[in-house]
Amino acid sequence: MNKKQLSEQEIRTQYITPAIKAAGWTNGQIREEYAITKGRIIARGGTYKRDKAKYADYLLFYKPHIPLAIVEAKDNNHAVSDGMQQALDYAERLLVPFAFTSNGDGFTFHNRMAAPGDAEQFVPLDKFPTAEQLWKMYKTGTNLSDQQEAIIEEPYYTQREDRTPRYYQRNAINLTVEAIARGQNRILLVMATGTGKTFTAFQIIWRLWKAGVKNRILYLADRNALIDQTYVNDFSPFKDKMTIVRNRKVDKSYEIYLALYQGLTGEGDKEIFKQFSSGFFDLIVVDECHRGSAKEDSAWRAVLEYFSAATQIGLTATPKETKDVSNIDYFGEPIYTYSLKQGIEDGFLAPYRVIRVTLDKDAEGFRPYKGQTDKFGNEIVDREYNTSDYDRELVLEQRTRMVAKVVSNYMKKHDLRYDKTIFFCVDTEHADRMRQALVNENTDLVKEDERYVMRITGDDDIGKKQIDAFRDVSSRYPVLVTTSKLLTTGIDVQMVKFIVLDAEIKSPTEFKQIIGRGTRVREDLGKMFFTIFDFREVTRHFADPDFDGPVEQNDTFTPSEDGQIPDLPNDPPQGGDQLTDGSDTPEGGDDNPQHERRMKYYVDNVEVTVLKQRVQYIDKDGKLITESLTDYTRRNVLDQYATLDDFLSAWNSAERKQAILDEFAKRGVLLEELQEQVGQEFDPFDLVCHIAYDQPPLTRRERANNVKKRNYFAKYGEKAQAVLNALLEKYAEIGVADLESMDVLKVNPINQFGNPMYILNRIFKGKKNFEQALHELEQELYVA
Repeated sequence: MNKKQLSEQEIRTQYITPAIKAAGWTNGQIREEYAITKGRIIARGGTYKRDKAKYADYLLFYKPHIPLAIVEAKDNNHAVSDGMQQALDYAERLLVPFAFTSNGDGFTFHNRMAAPGDAEQFVPLDKFPTAEQLWKMYKTGTNLSDQQEAIIEEPYYTQREDRTPRYYQRNAINLTVEAIARGQNRILLVMATGTGKTFTAFQIIWRLWKAGVKNRILYLADRNALIDQTYVNDFSPFKDKMTIVRNRKVDKSYEIYLALYQGLTGEGDKEIFKQFSSGFFDLIVVDECHRGSAKEDSAWRAVLEYFSAATQIGLTATPKETKDVSNIDYFGEPIYTYSLKQGIEDGFLAPYRVIRVTLDKDAEGFRPYKGQTDKFGNEIVDREYNTSDYDRELVLEQRTRMVAKVVSNYMKKHDLRYDKTIFFCVDTEHADRMRQALVNENTDLVKEDERYVMRITGDDDIGKKQIDAFRDVSSRYPVLVTTSKLLTTGIDVQMVKFIVLDAEIKSPTEFKQIIGRGTRVREDLGKMFFTIFDFREVTRHFADPDFDGPVEQNDTFTPSEDGQIPDLPNDPPQGGDQLTDGSDTPEGGDDNPQHERRMKYYVDNVEVTVLKQRVQYIDKDGKLITESLTDYTRRNVLDQYATLDDFLSAWNSAERKQAILDEFAKRGVLLEELQEQVGQEFDPFDLVCHIAYDQPPLTRRERANNVKKRNYFAKYGEKAQAVLNALLEKYAEIGVADLESMDVLKVNPINQFGNPMYILNRIFKGKKNFEQALHELEQELYVA
């Protein structure tokens, strides 16, 4: 057969795969159709779909955990080197040193480590390099010694097939192990919340431990919840080699130690870490290193400095860089970063939408009239109060009730009342008032189970006992949880679908940690995206160009000479014994029972109303849309179809209308969300014509009735007419997208005419006739 007539798959099967195998590559080293990403989740109108995942035609492995080369294939109508840009894109993403392309005539080989002018060359089909040849080239290109190679070749822990590292986890693991093999002793990994930092840390430790390079390891965290989760889940393969340091007397017979900072530090004989010799540990992993250990004068930093001879790895989702606090100053530049934006683009993290609610007193401020007192008779200081003051210095009780009402009404309207939700409040007292307001808005469900609404804060023992239940995906309760700081970080609540922001959050670090509570994906349980209710314009942090950009060293970083560095958000109290699941007091403010409170006024007779409510979405570039949805839709549609005639021509000539809707979705046109705002009764066709071209819209019911008036079905037999009438009714209910699916034949009332095969073959005398009838029906629906 002429090679030009073969498909790409046939070229791969008959030419490319045999050439690779002839070079000695085994089936275990060759991975075809290798899934790199999951495909970005597009959340629209309460539903979702995934973009197409990225796949490499071939990924070649030297060892099961060491990828060496990408091979991209094309059919023989392309040049040998076609597809190299795509291959290099994948190679850069996977940190693979070599890339190949082929059309079946030979290979184009690109060495990403080669000197300028010597990167690409043609390789005959029968000269594909062996795995050993490529590995030798890699060793030479990176100056890897035999001793370092032995460490790098130590495999992952692979007894759990469901936990094979994703590409970015493998990048972080491999880069870290290789850096340590080369003698680097301070390492920083930046990975977004929800991307598996603890699992990544486990695999790094496992490989170094099994290779005999690191024999005694300390894993440090600052929350009991983090330690307990780690011990039971990711680190469980260490079994009896592992212990948690909980007592003042340490047992030095173990190899893997998990400990709280607070459990190791303190005054005098409470410095438990000094029971170990300074050289006892040869590897220390610091989880959430943006917190206390980032500070130069921190008591927790003393632990790291005491064990300074050990290799130390810092893990964080939010590296902290200010004039006073620097991760980079201690750990060095990150050797690998995987950001929230990358995670969402790849489909490993859940996207979000934002509902910004502006209350009248937030926009206008509040100023008391002369002599006005609060409900306890305290005269309110005369000045203008705004969102910075609310719930910290002045409480507008009806404002709290309005926040609870807005969120509760939304969940009732959309039948989402059992979706787990976290309300972030100013302090623990505000969290309790919010709890009370939510109870009053949801009395029916609170009667069923009082745990429907719970306050979980650092000073509430009853609430803290519900953390595990809130985290448990199989537990229905609690549902609505109010907190201040306790749940900002470290608590893995995978099924959180709503985050409500009713506190000013000035720290981008803290904001990113809070957003991370919602980013976990549980496809098996239907958790694919989450919604942020913003009552304090906190989501302005999304617009910060540095929000998801590279971490840069702050040139003004100067640890204070007197050691008096002010507390920053997310820095919990230093020293002392073990805390329970963290203090609710990262800012050391009103959450601190010992903190001397300012006068707080409580006003219960000032009305608060919603001034405006606006939904914002992530566009195709991963940025939050700031213009109105109609303006955004109009602009995107007109970019694609400049005139109404252009759009009508494309729509009428499309074999499937869904193809045009899919193209809109790829370009970021949010038709489902537009239906939510304009009206569910309108077809996407009418929404586009109305928003982009100022045409009067028709409802689906009006379009269906117009078809019936034209007596369009008369040319068909009685049964075929009945089926088409039923399909027309189904269109009026659900729209054209579902009408174009053969699955529509399986639903009521169409299935009453028989199974799909009977309808196609007996009533319409063949699938082609049915498809033609459906096409004509669509043409009638959209007659000008």
